[in-house]
Parts: sequence; C-alpha cells; structure tokens
Amino acid sequence: MPTARPTPRPRIAALPVYSRAAGSASVRWRASSNESTVAPSPAIREAVARAAAHANLYPSLAGDELIAAISERMGVHEDQVVVGGGSLALLQLALTAFTGPGTEVIHAWRSYEAYPILIGIADAQSVPVALDHEYRHDSEAMLAALTPQTSAILICDPNNPTGTTLPPERLRALIDAVPGHVLILLDRAYQEFDQAEPDLAALVCEHPNVIVLRTFSKAYGLAGLRAGYAIGSPEVMQVVRATAPPFGLSAVAEAAALAAWGDREHTRHIVNTVTECREKFRRALGDRGLFTPDSRANFVWLPVGDRAEALQTACVRHGVSVRAFAGEGVRVTVGCPDAEAAVLAAVDEICRPR
Repeated sequence: MPTARPTPRPRIAALPVYSRAAGSASVRWRASSNESTVAPSPAIREAVARAAAHANLYPSLAGDELIAAISERMGVHEDQVVVGGGSLALLQLALTAFTGPGTEVIHAWRSYEAYPILIGIADAQSVPVALDHEYRHDSEAMLAALTPQTSAILICDPNNPTGTTLPPERLRALIDAVPGHVLILLDRAYQEFDQAEPDLAALVCEHPNVIVLRTFSKAYGLAGLRAGYAIGSPEVMQVVRATAPPFGLSAVAEAAALAAWGDREHTRHIVNTVTECREKFRRALGDRGLFTPDSRANFVWLPVGDRAEALQTACVRHGVSVRAFAGEGVRVTVGCPDAEAAVLAAVDEICRPR
C-alpha cells in the first residue's frame, strides 16, 4: 500500500483543538456547553415535525422567511440580514470575506475558544489581548493592539467564558474608536441574559463596519439545530452573503427558529429560569468565599486557577459536567438547580478558602 498521504496547509495542521468537557457522556447533568436547560415549546416541536415531513425537499436558498421575520422585528432591511447554521458559521463567512493571509484579527483572551480556530482557518493571524482585572475586555489595550495589518476586531459581549460585559458607554466608545476600514464583529450570543441590551439596529446603521452576530442556541433553546443570524450594513452583508454556500440553513432549523422567534413567552421562560438560577448560584458561591465575576450570560465563571481541573473532576464525581480551562477557571452553565447543587458539593470538596 502507498504510504504517501495528503498534507494539510501548515496553518490548518497547527490549529488548536476545541476542547471537550470531561465526563459529559456519563454524567446526569450537563453544565458544560451553555445549552438551555428548558426543552423547546410545543409550538417549536410542532414546527420541527412539519418541516421534517418534507425533508426530501431542499430548504429555501438563503433562509428567506427567517430573514423577513428578523428584519421586521429588528427594524432593518432584509439585505442587512444573513442567516445560517449558527452564529459560528456566519462568523467564519465574515472572516473568510474580510481577513486572510497577512492580516490580523484582534480578540480578547480568554474569550470564546473557537475564535483562534476560525481565525486560523481564514489564514489570518490571531492577536489575543488579555482581559482586564475585572475579567472584561480591556478596551484601551485592544485599541493599542491595532496595526496597519488589522483587518478585524472581535468583541464577545457578554464574554464567554467569563460572562462579563462592558458598560454600554464603554462598548460604544470602543466601537467608535475603531477605524472605519477595520471590521468589528460583535458577538452577542448571550444578549437576552443581559439587562442592558444595545440598540443593534442603530449600531449597524451608525457604523457600517459593524457586524452583529446572534444565535438561536441559547435563549431560544435550539442548540441542537444550529441556526443563527447576522446583521450589518447592506454593503458588508452583501459580501458575507456572497461567501455563503447555498442552502446553508436547513428547513428544520429555519422552521424551528421561526417558531422560537414568534414564541416570546417561551423565550422569557428560558431567560427567567437562567437569571434566577444564576443569581442564586452566585450567592451560594459567595457564601463559600468564592468570588465570581458578574455574569450576564447563562453561565458563571469560577476563577479557581490551578484548581480548575480538580474541580472539574470532582463535579463529574457528583454527576455533573462543567468546562475547565486549565490554570484559569471553570465555566458552569446554569438553569438546573440540581446540577448547581452538585457543583456546589464539588466546590465544598475542592475550593474551600485557603
């Protein structure tokens, strides 16, 4: 048999690997992937069943019905909206369209671990900028990192995995200060869990270099179906749309997203469940002497440093998976009191104040 085999591009061969949570296949509760703990509503399940009955047919070319619904509610034109198989897929399209060899993409770190992977796939250079002492984006440091090679800046707000946000005036000041030729990718995956929601339509109208990324995976509870949308200026979104493959959003995902978009009461139920559990969990951790940053997402960040992996192992023993980042901390998805009780039992084992 021949021993030669295809060789990947060096940048692809060197990509970091998206981490897996320990024990996620064997535990009783999953608090490791920021999924909704609330199942889809009957209306969403019925929409999925209707769409699945016609799975032999192609979906719409570009997710046309979902685009129409989003543009109407958001108050933007349809040519300002692109939908696809999750916000990550849309982020990859934007990076492919506007970055590449010889360019740099600035992002906070630690932030969403998929960012360096997607930037590398686009063959651009990742430029990580450390969070500030409050675990937030360091606006001044990010602006200082701008160079003539900077093609894009990624802002994850609320930030994953810390859950922190920039105050609205600081977020706006950061966006205002970025040169117009640099693409700003504002990832608002967890927006519904943040009390201070920016006016996204006004933001993209005032700043033609901004793309806002949104997902149906979190507050809409559709992580398993992969649906998301992006909004921006017509000119920028036309370029993003040109990089998208046809039929990028399945008919089932579009039907579910449309139903979830219209089922505002169910979204409120998911958000209320998360926010109530989040605050109770943070108070319980505080009672144990453990500091946590103010989270505006559906998870809580435990900055336990070198105890992160030990805490993850203890959580698995107690029947719950969490996401550990070695030497830094542990991210815990909230929304299930039993899962949070299991994490607290593990904290009592591993993280007693020294």
